Amino acid sequence: MDRRLLILFLTIFIDLMGFGVFIPVIPIYARDLHASDALVGDLGAVFSLAMFICTPVWGSLSDRYGRKPVIMAAIALSALSYVLFAHATTLFLLVLSRVLTGIGSGNITAAQAYITDITPPQGRAKAMGIIGAAFGLGFIFGPPMGSFIFAQFGVEWVGYLAAALCLLNLMAVQAFLPESLTEKDGSRKVRVKPLTGAYRALKDLRFRDLYVVSFIFITAFSMMQMTIALLWIDNYGLNEKQIGLMFAAVGVASAIVQGGMIGWLQRTFGERKLMVYGSLCMAVGLGMIPFIPLSLFVPLSIVSILLLSLGNGCLNPTILSLLSRNAAQREQGEVLGTNQSFGSLARIAGPAMGGRLYGLGHALPYVSAAAIMLGALYWIRHFQRRQQAVPEASASGH
Repeated sequence: MDRRLLILFLTIFIDLMGFGVFIPVIPIYARDLHASDALVGDLGAVFSLAMFICTPVWGSLSDRYGRKPVIMAAIALSALSYVLFAHATTLFLLVLSRVLTGIGSGNITAAQAYITDITPPQGRAKAMGIIGAAFGLGFIFGPPMGSFIFAQFGVEWVGYLAAALCLLNLMAVQAFLPESLTEKDGSRKVRVKPLTGAYRALKDLRFRDLYVVSFIFITAFSMMQMTIALLWIDNYGLNEKQIGLMFAAVGVASAIVQGGMIGWLQRTFGERKLMVYGSLCMAVGLGMIPFIPLSLFVPLSIVSILLLSLGNGCLNPTILSLLSRNAAQREQGEVLGTNQSFGSLARIAGPAMGGRLYGLGHALPYVSAAAIMLGALYWIRHFQRRQQAVPEASASGH
């Protein structure tokens, strides 16, 4: 692998692992600070909102000042936010630390722009896939690490660990990542219009259904992700170490499916069936979570985790593959970046809804998430019918 791509991989991986370590920690710690269940969900939403707003800002700043200084500034801001988290003894400081982390994590656009600078068009999709893998691995390894550090050493060391990872990352970028932008655009204005691009993207019928499915799937998953630690404590009496083990099981299952099984699944069933099976697996896996009896918690939780990992493994790579295949070479980065924006929007909606629903009834986030995953089947079928119609229309035109 190109050394520059490796450094970018590590940058995004550490960014997302920095997000992941807080997934099991924040709900528990926020409750210690007397946060309501709705505010617990909002803490996940404010991170993603800040990331969504600032992602295009970092991108345009990188056009003006260069990729490397922007990537370094974002990493430094993330490190500062983690130190603030380590000392967040009030809800205000906790919210502020999450906003700063979200702003710092918006540098993925600068990383994607760096890739377009250094890779020829024919190698761009593969390089973007490497960034996607870093995203996935950050979510896999972050939560179990956060749980174990929280249980063993306390909340301060979760912040210190994430800050230390950022500082290592900063040194690696400074030492090994050369500037990729040969011509900086000093006249470029910094625009903050993240919703405009998302709205415009929905008008492109080649991608609309896939963007909607991606949004629904990530919304449903993040409704579960932000509330599951609360459910395990409230309904099943798990402690921090046991929650860490549960998240580790999710991480291992996800790594096995996405790392080792997805190729075989695609060859065996094909992408059309995988999208349908993935949605059904997600719906069943989410829907069964709050109804697992205490006496069967371990075996049925493993079944639920396997279903969620299979659903995730079927949907995510398939959506990315279809987006990439339907996009022209010159628009690969833009299309994959737009999908990332819809993912950020989903991570705003999911935790905000999940926290409020959990406050109304512990089963509601999971039942609702299962229902909207069944709703995703409509958009999947719509996309597949459109795909079938395109070659038929082409054939009839000859």
